[in-house]
Amino acid sequence: MVMSCPLCLDTNHSLFYEDKARTYYQCGNCFLIFVPPKFWTSQVEEKEIYDLHQNSPLDLGYRKFLSRLFDPLVKKLTPNSKGLDFGCGNGPTLSVMLEEKGHSVELFDLYYANDLKVFSKKYDFIVATEVIEHLGNPNQEITRLISLLRPEGLLGVMTKLARDQSAFSTWHYKNDITHICFYSVKTFEWIAKHWSMEIEFVGNDVVILKACT
Repeated sequence: MVMSCPLCLDTNHSLFYEDKARTYYQCGNCFLIFVPPKFWTSQVEEKEIYDLHQNSPLDLGYRKFLSRLFDPLVKKLTPNSKGLDFGCGNGPTLSVMLEEKGHSVELFDLYYANDLKVFSKKYDFIVATEVIEHLGNPNQEITRLISLLRPEGLLGVMTKLARDQSAFSTWHYKNDITHICFYSVKTFEWIAKHWSMEIEFVGNDVVILKACT
């Protein structure tokens, strides 16, 4: 079976990097760097790793980390906006920060808040912090998230951006075995064009996409 890119579904890809643990390919169409399924962890193993995370709204350091997305996003929101925290984890915090500003936020997480009803609603904004690098089928998930946005709705994403092979070879981000997709500026530009969205890069790891009217 020919392996397809999990983001754009193209079969034009080449070996990007290889280490003792895994092999990484890069798509020639959308430039996503991805790990073949044979190297993925099981959901049981993945949850065991996530259970070790100790994120909390009481952790000021974690709030500061999330502020890299929170600060630019909240400036763009109209009062009393309705949002979704996709992949909120075992200690939802960004949702709390947004609610403190008067917005309402639904939660979804495969392991900790698996409420499928959230996908039957529409939102003014959706946030996904340190999530999309874990997705085995980003095409399906991003398509679904964008479909939930109201006109001019915002999709705020936080993920480290990949660079060239030299930087990738020493990049700590690739060493997390639950990280299976790596996005670059070019990849996000492809996403914006493919789904007809406006795009803004904020710093090195925050991207805000705006749905068309």
